[in-house]
Amino acid sequence: MASGNVVTKSGGGIFVALGANLPSAEHGSPRATLEAALSLLAHEGIAILRRSSWWQSGPLPASEQPDFINGVAEVETALMPAELLAALHRVESACGRVRQQRWEARVLDLDLIDYRGQVQPEPEPGQVGQGGTPHLPHPRMAERLFVLLPLQEIAPDWRHPRSGAALPDLISAAHPMRINKL
Repeated sequence: MASGNVVTKSGGGIFVALGANLPSAEHGSPRATLEAALSLLAHEGIAILRRSSWWQSGPLPASEQPDFINGVAEVETALMPAELLAALHRVESACGRVRQQRWEARVLDLDLIDYRGQVQPEPEPGQVGQGGTPHLPHPRMAERLFVLLPLQEIAPDWRHPRSGAALPDLISAAHPMRINKL
């Protein structure tokens, strides 16, 4: 089904990627901050349906930053994609995140990776993550094992809304990185 520039593939859930590699003043360790973020989502009208294990991975791009703790949650909400993205940003702020530059170490990162199979137009270079409209599916999710492996845990039959690729194929094609299930 198409609506304006949005194409919706049938079926599919709403998936949010979670990551952190710095402790927060409010919640402590990155893992504790991620657990707190999951609880805070309920205050935004976002219910957690399923959640992956936590995974530890090196920073991307490779740097001297601390390792990240990552996971994926399937959520349910009445919020539309832009409203959901705004809610995710409020939870990030509540946990102490201050956005300064791309690829920085962070207290919390919440990314909307798929919203019921919606496909938005590809973003222009330099516009990823800017403005209030989320790019769907997340433009770089198919390259990131720290998203794909946790997603496979909770939605093994998920297919990329744009390409139709299955998770095992995306995982095989993703850039290799150091990642371990915790």
